[in-house]
Amino acid sequence: MEFILDASAALAWFVQRSDPHEAALADEILSRVERNEARVPCIWFTEVANGLLVAERSRLATPSKSSRFLSELAALPITEERVQQSSIQAEVLALGRRYGLTAYDAIYVELSLRTGLALATFDAQLADALRKAGGRVFGDAA
Repeated sequence: MEFILDASAALAWFVQRSDPHEAALADEILSRVERNEARVPCIWFTEVANGLLVAERSRLATPSKSSRFLSELAALPITEERVQQSSIQAEVLALGRRYGLTAYDAIYVELSLRTGLALATFDAQLADALRKAGGRVFGDAA
């Protein structure tokens, strides 16, 4: 089943989660991406790149490790959502206001609500906002 992939979930494959439950969920998300397809908003690629830079600056990674990870990501069936950004801008702004989110997080909520797909994320505030908006979070009981 297709779902939406947040950058935090993808980055959990790069820097392992310390919580065993979260580490297992990250593995499950990766397994699902390998078997199916994940959708991402246009900002996802920049968010992943930023996460890699943060990991490098924190000495959790090297540039060569980051490059290998990007190559591994490129081999996965991850599809960028193609939508005219101006057509969703008002909704993203409204969601950000309503749930106290950044526009970067609100775009994930908008995509999930518009498509009806669950969102795989480790961002607790984003997950809570999506639930309040009536969306589904990957890993929640159905």
